Amino acid sequence: MEQTSGDHFSPLDDAREQLDRVNARAGRNLPAAIGVGLLLIAWVVLSLLYFVPGFVVLVVVCIVFSSIELHRALEMAGRGRSTIVPIAVGGALTAVGGYLAAGRTAEDALLLVMTPMALTSVVALGWRLRKGPVDYVKDVSASLLAIAYVTLLGAFLPLAVGESHGNLRIAAMILCVVASDVGGYVAGVTIGRHKLAPMISPKKTWEGVGGSVVLALVVGWVTVDVLLGGSLWAGLLFGLAMVVVGTVGDLVESMVKRDLGIKDMSSFLPGHGGFLDRIDAILYAAPVGWLLLRVLVPYA
Repeated sequence: MEQTSGDHFSPLDDAREQLDRVNARAGRNLPAAIGVGLLLIAWVVLSLLYFVPGFVVLVVVCIVFSSIELHRALEMAGRGRSTIVPIAVGGALTAVGGYLAAGRTAEDALLLVMTPMALTSVVALGWRLRKGPVDYVKDVSASLLAIAYVTLLGAFLPLAVGESHGNLRIAAMILCVVASDVGGYVAGVTIGRHKLAPMISPKKTWEGVGGSVVLALVVGWVTVDVLLGGSLWAGLLFGLAMVVVGTVGDLVESMVKRDLGIKDMSSFLPGHGGFLDRIDAILYAAPVGWLLLRVLVPYA
């Protein structure tokens, strides 16, 4: 049967069909995801190597947009309307304060970090008074959740990067969390059989956790022992801790999204969802990682 012009498919059409199939299997726009991922990686690597304040700028951007995402998600689900303007401004100021507080006295740290965060809470609680008592508790609860979850945890990233060899400290945190993700993904896809938390994150398996532990232990040893001059046991302990808190952080955000009935926090990052979707594990691991490195390698 002779093919008509309307039945003709060009190589470009074939390529588009192949791309559509790949995107369908991945569950997202794969080229966009790769492009955005490479851009974020380049920003982190170049800023840590050559211009640390650039990393602080990235943290500020992540905190502000994550706060906006959480505000919108809670509002759309009818779980409260946070006072997003003071929260976003206060989150940015707290992050900058964390960077400036690194290496200073406890009094200075209190002034530069806790004060802007406390003032953000004060303003958020007072800001909501003008709308009256209806849903007041629900709205201020949404505000305080954003402040505690995003602003407080996020402040430990600039605090860590501002310390002695802070770029290596941050690299150790991020690399261990990434190693946990990669090791868990590879092991989960290849040998994963037993579900870890099917009600929260159906794709996570106990075999994946094993892969996370193995790869994170190796990366913990390399980053803490080799790069920061700590001991072998300190590197292994740090790697194991990052697996635990990183996995819990991922499950916490998954639980929030399931409770709100959404797949992604937003579409701010093409192919990735939202900022909070990308930093959930690192955000949760930041205070634990900062504390452990302060104790294990204080003079790195």
